[in-house]
Amino acid sequence: MALAQLEKPSHLDKLNPQQRRAVEHGVGARATAPAGPLLIIAGAGSGKTNTLAHRVAHLILNGADPRRILLMTFSRRASVEMSRRVERIARTVLGGNGASIDALAWAGTFHGIGARLLREYCEQIGLDPAFTIHDREDSADLMNLERHALGFSKTETRFPTKGTCLAIYSRCVNAEQPLDDVLNSSFRWCAAWAKELKELFAGYVEAKQRQNVLDYDDLLLYWAQMMGDPALAADVGGRFDHVLVDEYQDTNRLQSSVLLALKRDGRGLTVVGDDAQSIYSFRAATVRNILDFPKHFDPPAEVVTLDRNYRSTQPILAAANGVIDLAAERFTKNLWSDREAAERPRLVGVRDEADQARYIVERVLENREAGALLKHQAVLFRASHHSGPLEVELAQRNIPFVKFGGLKFLDAAHVKDLLALLRFAENPRDRVAGFRLLQLLPGVGPTTAQRVLDRMHASTHPVSTLEEVPTPARVVNAEWSDFVSTVVALHAGGAGWPAEIAQARAWYDPHLERLHEDASPRRADLLQLEQIAAGYPSRQRFLTELTLDPPDATSDEAGPPLQDEDYLILSTIHSAKGQEWKSIFVLNVVDGCIPSDLGTGTTAEIEEERRLLYVAMTRAKDDLHLMVPQRFFTHGQAVNGDRHVYAARTRFIPNALLKLFEATTWPMASAEDRARSAAQGVRINVGARMREMWR
Repeated sequence: MALAQLEKPSHLDKLNPQQRRAVEHGVGARATAPAGPLLIIAGAGSGKTNTLAHRVAHLILNGADPRRILLMTFSRRASVEMSRRVERIARTVLGGNGASIDALAWAGTFHGIGARLLREYCEQIGLDPAFTIHDREDSADLMNLERHALGFSKTETRFPTKGTCLAIYSRCVNAEQPLDDVLNSSFRWCAAWAKELKELFAGYVEAKQRQNVLDYDDLLLYWAQMMGDPALAADVGGRFDHVLVDEYQDTNRLQSSVLLALKRDGRGLTVVGDDAQSIYSFRAATVRNILDFPKHFDPPAEVVTLDRNYRSTQPILAAANGVIDLAAERFTKNLWSDREAAERPRLVGVRDEADQARYIVERVLENREAGALLKHQAVLFRASHHSGPLEVELAQRNIPFVKFGGLKFLDAAHVKDLLALLRFAENPRDRVAGFRLLQLLPGVGPTTAQRVLDRMHASTHPVSTLEEVPTPARVVNAEWSDFVSTVVALHAGGAGWPAEIAQARAWYDPHLERLHEDASPRRADLLQLEQIAAGYPSRQRFLTELTLDPPDATSDEAGPPLQDEDYLILSTIHSAKGQEWKSIFVLNVVDGCIPSDLGTGTTAEIEEERRLLYVAMTRAKDDLHLMVPQRFFTHGQAVNGDRHVYAARTRFIPNALLKLFEATTWPMASAEDRARSAAQGVRINVGARMREMWR
């Protein structure tokens, strides 16, 4: 029995008319081929994920082959959640026939899908199938090796650091811009090094190819190059009847090139996003991709706008609409909600950052007394350092908080050490992994490591050559022998996966004890890594996917405070995108902070700063406070020394919009009362800590 015959309309009943229109576009009994291109402009809180999941499920229920659907998201977690939703919707409709639904075989991130396709087409594009993938830190290390080799680390005037060099290279690749243009627009202080940077980047590319490694950018660049060949493009594009992309406003030009090459006529192509939430230009994302999408096709793509918001009250949306209405260019969209409320968002004028912190703490505690959990409240800011005075106040008042940020799991030294061993066993030509790994051995420095790697690189059988290398002069024979035998055994794969990671961990454990005083929590991280590894079918798959989509944080970095079940959220606006909280406080809504004084050089930069404020405002469900301090205390100015700087309300809320806000000032008490209260709070807090020491 055909799936289309089993379809029931009930799975669409809970969708609003715009959502249903997007879901049903080009799908139905009369549709014999994929429909023309579709752009879904999904406003904040408008049920974007639910709509996209229903569209995929609706395609499947009407006969689309799940194995021929490509769904691309910006995180692996999002693709897993989307796949689960699709399966849940389809099984609800099909009931007992749900067993016939196949999982989405091609759901993942741009980089993940790119890595998978490169593995499958490696022979046609001249890639060794055993290639490994460098994360950003490893790529920076390789860039640094080339800097040293070319002598750029010893120039008379300071040459850009390895991280800056990698950022410039990455921007050139992802923005598809010449080096000179990137230097002039984003790295002007490096413009004098254009000739040397070209030489460095050429050497970096050659080094990657010699070592059979790819970096993040290569996963898109090689894919784009592959799609430049008509035969390969037709073959890859022909594998998919439907291509759907989430968060299209966050794509860069290279990703857009790949997508448009997959479906040149647009048939079967659906992209979802919101131009008003395009805030990642520092990652080379461009709002032009979504603004220009319809005109890439003839006839232009159909545009469906989702403007009903299920998150915020109508007064919050009215204020947010007012801010974004002043944008120079956008898709027309005014968010609305049936959640009425009497209270408008507050514009809170305070004297300085100290008063700003005290106001927020008092409101947060009032909300908590009224029944709102701390974790249902968030403080958002344009730059991480803006929250400094607030963090001090929270610590003094003993209020637990989490600040979004911290090290990624794979950035922790002990995790990178263990992964370096696995990557070196997988690909003995991976020079960065080998360089890191060899220097874990007592007595091995950069020169010795370089010498061993050079010898391995000159051989057609690098692992066999490693066995022939004599024990370095300052290394204990037993430790060198143990190292070599471990690499040889892991390379051979005799233990099988995932037992190999336990074998690697056993070798690393004594080095962990020697290198780190806090070995116990780090050992727990490595056990967690071993558990993660068990979920992958092979070492190659594990290394690829873990590098592309790492877990969030280590046991000793970021994460919620110990022994506290409730905690306040502090977050940059960039990190808050996609989240929502009952109450939101936005710090420093003044010119110089929002917009940042570094983000007003061009019209495009100013417009992105406007979108940042809009994103911050639309995170709030019930309660929104925009903080406007009158002055800041700045430190270490080259000419004027420490001084007070007076600030003006952000240009994004002109006088004409003030009617949409409740403008207030705080506090009402005198400065003397505030100082007395603050000092009292400190004495009480310090006293409590002193008593706690002797319990």
